[in-house]
Amino acid sequence: MIKLIAFASILAMTISCKTTSDSSLKNAFKDKFYIGTAMDLPQIHGKDAKSIEIIKNQFSSIVAENCMKSMFLQPQEGKFFFDDADQFVAFGEKNKMFIIGHTLIWHSQLPDWFFIDKNGKDVSAEVLKQRMKSHINTIVTRYKGRVKGWDVVNEAIMEDGSYRKSKFYEILGEEFIPLAFQFANEADPNAELYYNDYNEWHPGKVKTVSKIVKDMKTRGIRVDGVGMQAHVDLVSPSIAEYEKAIVDYASLGVKVNITELEISALPSPWGTSANVADKIEYDAKMNPYTKGLPEKVT
Repeated sequence: MIKLIAFASILAMTISCKTTSDSSLKNAFKDKFYIGTAMDLPQIHGKDAKSIEIIKNQFSSIVAENCMKSMFLQPQEGKFFFDDADQFVAFGEKNKMFIIGHTLIWHSQLPDWFFIDKNGKDVSAEVLKQRMKSHINTIVTRYKGRVKGWDVVNEAIMEDGSYRKSKFYEILGEEFIPLAFQFANEADPNAELYYNDYNEWHPGKVKTVSKIVKDMKTRGIRVDGVGMQAHVDLVSPSIAEYEKAIVDYASLGVKVNITELEISALPSPWGTSANVADKIEYDAKMNPYTKGLPEKVT
C-alpha cells in the first residue's frame, strides 16, 4: 500500500475555522494518510490566530517552513538557536500531530561557515563529514522521540538524474547522502528518514533517486520515504507521469510523501521549479490572465 503524507499550503486553504472536527480534512483521511501543512513563525508563536485554528482543526501533521533549516538552527559553528524550533515542536505535541523536521542537509539556506576553513578555503572531506555529523546529531538528538520524521537530504538531484553540483557533492561526492542518513539514524533510530525533492517525477530524477534508495538499503542504511514536492500545473506533469513516479518510488519499499502540494492555474513558460536560487523577472507571459481566468481553466 502506498502511504502518503500530504502537505497543503495554508495560504491556499479556504476552509472555515468554524468547520466541525468531524468534517475536517484530517478526519476525512485519518485511515489513509496524514494531512499536513507548513508553519511559519507568526503561526508558531501564536500571532496568527485564524490560521492557527485552521491548522488545529484540519491538519494531523506539521512541518516547519524555515526555522529548522541550518542557517537558522546553527548560524555560527557550534552556536545553535532552538527557540523557534522548540516552540514548533511543542505546538505539534500539544495538538497530537505527526511532526516532521525540515531539513537536515540542503545546499541552500545554509550558513557560509559550513564549507570553509579559517582562511576561506574549502574544508577537507573529513572536516565536512564531522560538521555534518555534529549538525545532524545535535538537532535530531534534541528532538529524539518527538519529531517523528526528518527530511534528511533535500533537493540533491537534477531533472536529468545528475547530482547537483553543491559543495556537499564537490567535497564528498555521492557519499554525502548515505552519510547524512547514517548520521540521522544513529541519532534517532525510531524517526522516519526521507529524501525530498522537486520535479521528482522526471524520469532521470526518478532513476537516480531510486538507485540511491536501493543502494542505501543494500548497504543497510535506513531510508523510509521519498518526498515529492508536487509543484504542478494543469498541464504538466500528466496524471499518468505522476502516478508512474509514485508507483516507482513505492516499489522500492518506501513511503511516498506529497510534501509541498500546489496546483497552479497559470501556464509555465519556463518549467516547474522550486529552486530558491532561480530568479524569474516578472513578464506578461508569466500571467496572461490579468482579467481573470478563462472558462477552460476554471
